[in-house]
Amino acid sequence: MSAALLYRVAAALLVLFAAGHQFGFRQVDAQWGVTTLIDGLKTTRFGVQGATRTFWGFFSGLGFIVTTLYLFSAIVAWQLGGLPSATQHSLRLVLWTFAGCYVIIALLSWRYFFLVPSVLASVVALCLILAAWRASAGAV
Repeated sequence: MSAALLYRVAAALLVLFAAGHQFGFRQVDAQWGVTTLIDGLKTTRFGVQGATRTFWGFFSGLGFIVTTLYLFSAIVAWQLGGLPSATQHSLRLVLWTFAGCYVIIALLSWRYFFLVPSVLASVVALCLILAAWRASAGAV
């Protein structure tokens, strides 16, 4: 499989990752028994650096940022897939760093989350590793 195709597959998976994250990260199931805690996170206000916030607001804001970064990653992967092989080869540090970031995201997902995001992050990481390897070798 070519580096271009691997980057395009990673881009598509990252769009799915972003959508899943965006639609799911603030979902709370009553069966978890945390409704009272979540209600407290939503209603307890405190001042920080001149603003009044809640922990739910921090959680939500960080979640929106993560979704934005997944979408940005999808665009980067798509663009990397469209570059000529010589350009990809010259960006080896960027390609391997991008892949390494998703290896870390996959490890963190396995440690702190659940099956679906962990598998998705792992497949994205694998695509990015293989693409970086192919591009670094000049085999596009």
